[in-house]
Amino acid sequence: MEDISKKIKKIRLEKEMTLKDLSEKTGLSVSFLSQIERGNSSLAITSLKKISDAFDINIAYFFKEIENHNYAVRESEQKPFKLEGSNVQHIRLAGKFPERKMEPMLVTVPPNKLFIERHSHPGEEFYHVIKGTIIFKVEEKEYILNKGDSIHFPSEKVHEWKNPMNEETVLLSVLTPVIF
Repeated sequence: MEDISKKIKKIRLEKEMTLKDLSEKTGLSVSFLSQIERGNSSLAITSLKKISDAFDINIAYFFKEIENHNYAVRESEQKPFKLEGSNVQHIRLAGKFPERKMEPMLVTVPPNKLFIERHSHPGEEFYHVIKGTIIFKVEEKEYILNKGDSIHFPSEKVHEWKNPMNEETVLLSVLTPVIF
C-alpha cells in the first residue's frame, strides 16, 4: 500500500494537481485522498480506478515494479501482432518503463486495404512512410503520402486511412497516449 500511496502523490505532483483538483475529478474527499497519500488509509480497487482514470493512466501502473526498465528493444524481441478483426500488422518498438508517453510501431498495411471506420480519440498520431503509398483523410482533407513523406495530426480529428496500391505499405507510427 505504501508504494501505491507514493505513486499517487508522485503522479499528482507531476501533473501539478492539488488534492482538491484530484477530489473533483474522482469524487473522493480531499481528506480521504490526503490519508491515502500518507499511507494512513486503505484504498479500495474502485477508488484506485477513479484515481487512475483522473490521471489518464492504466490502473496496472500501480502494481508494476518501477525497477523493470527496458529501454532497448532488440530486433529479435520485436514480435508482429494484429488487432482483432484486422489484417494490418503491427510491431511494437517501444522500450518498457513506467509513464511512457509514446507508442512507436512499425505498421504494415496490406495491398488495397481500406479502413472504412472513421474514428477519433485523445492524443496525437505521427506516421512516416517507409515503403509504398497511403492515403490519410483527416476531417475532410485527403493527404496522399509516398515513401519519405510524413503526417502528424491530433487524434481528436476524425480520421481514416487506406492503402490504394497493389503492394503493402510500411509506416513508422508514433502514437500518444500509450495504447499497448
